[in-house]
Amino acid sequence: MFLVSFPPLVTAQCKAGIVGTFPHVNARTSEQFDQWLTDIKNSLAAHSASHPSATAAPYGVNLIVHRTNARFEPDLALVVKHQVPFVITCLGHPGKVVEAVHAYGGTVFCDVTSAAHARKSVDAGVDGLICVGAGAGGHASNQSAFSLVREIREFWDGCLVLGGGINDGHQIRAAEALGADLVYMGTRFIATQESNAQQEFKQMVIDSDVSDLIYTDRLSGVHANFLKPSLDKWGVDVSTLPPKAPDMSSLTDTTAKLWKDLWSAGQGVATIHDAPAVAALVSRIADEYDKACRLGPSQALRRSSTAA
Repeated sequence: MFLVSFPPLVTAQCKAGIVGTFPHVNARTSEQFDQWLTDIKNSLAAHSASHPSATAAPYGVNLIVHRTNARFEPDLALVVKHQVPFVITCLGHPGKVVEAVHAYGGTVFCDVTSAAHARKSVDAGVDGLICVGAGAGGHASNQSAFSLVREIREFWDGCLVLGGGINDGHQIRAAEALGADLVYMGTRFIATQESNAQQEFKQMVIDSDVSDLIYTDRLSGVHANFLKPSLDKWGVDVSTLPPKAPDMSSLTDTTAKLWKDLWSAGQGVATIHDAPAVAALVSRIADEYDKACRLGPSQALRRSSTAA
């Protein structure tokens, strides 16, 4: 998550037993990216050495492979240098990343928002697909997860991850029933103690519901979900912007910066009510998943509704 996932959040997630990842451009420079990779590796190695019965999960990096990203080439070289175990690609063709990462034995998954995009990624040789369904934070599809996962499962039997509005163990169990192997959680981890998000951002996630979201391409040029209260604070009215605005700052009088001041979140805000430590949140999610597995579907639904 841009400007949210920094090394403290990534390492806390891995130490709690889930894969923690971060966008490479969260590091301000390639030199800082290099240092972050060193720090993350050392922190997780030390944790695994001191906790042999609870080895840390692998970490990952999200690479923006779009041709306009000047950092792509040098940062891919750093991914290879550090042999990052898990790499996610987005906003472009993953072929070059697949070739480089497979050369040292790493794993590459690709964010996809449609079956057409998924087919191109499969042809490029990725190891897994991340279906970013409707309701996800950031650049999300407008296609329902129910439709997207089943459509992709008609031609892909490899590892499939589902993202979009997933916050708890009951939703993880439902994703498995739908045909996903794993889930992607972003918005839920914005509101955690280790998150780099501003405190106001965390509180806005806690206070908001789905009616506080707007899905638009008029800020980043690609459709994404944003928190309307953050836009209102800076006087940004997307209805006054032309479609697919290439540079929002040049089209308005606001000094707000996209992502830094105008915040993104997904439909998961509907059931986020606190900002716990990562370890406590992961433990909670695991308990919810265990309960969902033991209960029948209708019982799990009633239990979840009662708890809410």
